[in-house]
Amino acid sequence: MELMAKAPIILREYLGYMETIRGKSSKTVEEYYIDLRTFFRYLKLSRGLIDKKADFKDINIDDINLDIISSVTLTEVYEYMNYLSDIRKNKAAARARKASSLKSFYKYLYDQNKISHNPVEKLEPAKQKKALPKYLTLEDSLEMLDKIDGKYSERNYCIVTLFLNCGIRLSELCGLNISDIRKDNTLRVLGKGNKERTVYLNKACIDAIDNYLKVRPINIKEKDKNALFISRNGNRLSHQAVQLLIKKLFTQMGIASQGYSVHKLRHTAATLMYQYGNIDIRTLKEILGHENLNTTEIYTHVSDNELKKAIDANPLSNIKRKSKKSNNDT
Repeated sequence: MELMAKAPIILREYLGYMETIRGKSSKTVEEYYIDLRTFFRYLKLSRGLIDKKADFKDINIDDINLDIISSVTLTEVYEYMNYLSDIRKNKAAARARKASSLKSFYKYLYDQNKISHNPVEKLEPAKQKKALPKYLTLEDSLEMLDKIDGKYSERNYCIVTLFLNCGIRLSELCGLNISDIRKDNTLRVLGKGNKERTVYLNKACIDAIDNYLKVRPINIKEKDKNALFISRNGNRLSHQAVQLLIKKLFTQMGIASQGYSVHKLRHTAATLMYQYGNIDIRTLKEILGHENLNTTEIYTHVSDNELKKAIDANPLSNIKRKSKKSNNDT
């Protein structure tokens, strides 16, 4: 990648390992690079290896070597975390991600016997407030489907139906090809890190796909002949086009200003499946294509939250015991 052209060789080796061996997506690998670049820029600045008046974004890290990398201490890393919070105003989630990037990098170096000790092995990430994912209710979901009309209604209805029933990501939906629709009513989905999974299509999805294919454009650009969803210009439908479609529907529903996004439809599908389908959390993990079960468990918390709300809704929930005079006859 052009962005990483000036990275030191040791860092390029690590990023190549994460993409080719660990199967991380190019976007994820780029995020690792940006996080590590930020740390090494800070390190050079804090150690006085460059002029303290230097513009942070102009600090080169191409001279970072194993001697510098192995000399890092846990104290320095915690000072870096304070710098991220106080100077760069990074929130807990951003600091936790940067800590994770550092831990991953140093673990790789230690496992590859490139360093004799791992200084960040005991690094604790910033504690994050675990917010429940935002999602549409069943009634909201039905209203959203009902709002779809216009010239491209079959296509748009199919898109929303797949989002709400299958819980696929935006990138996964836009990357779908006609050849991904299989005769056994399953869908081949290419997820993060080019990991392939099979999604079973229910009747609503099958009907929506069939209705769309009947009106799918004929005049399609050669490079996108196999794309499932086509734009009015004959190209594969872009991420931006889908985002605009969903935003328009949210606006029509009067909830556009409430923090909803395309990704919230994935949360919605997962929540509806878990709450109404009585499915095992491991099954849901496979459907969503999560790498770790911890990521999927957020949806069990959603269910727990609903249970709490039900208990709190009990008309006796706020009743307090009336005070009584003490009885001295006992």
